[in-house]
Amino acid sequence: MNIFGVGLPEMAVIGAVALLVFGPKRLPELGRTLGKTLKGFQSASKEFEREINKAMAEPEVSGEAAKPAEELPPSD
Repeated sequence: MNIFGVGLPEMAVIGAVALLVFGPKRLPELGRTLGKTLKGFQSASKEFEREINKAMAEPEVSGEAAKPAEELPPSD
């Protein structure tokens, strides 16, 4: 098991330190909060990816806005 480059022994040490620092009563609350935060990041990431894919799938806009800079008349 390897999550974010952290193996099982490292996760056990992190868990033990968290248990010592936060105590057994606050640890479940912190776990829930961390889970909700990660789920929020995951949904935001999926939404961002969906918007990027949608933007890439749209056809190019025709007209003056789509012309390259060298074809546009000079502006003063």
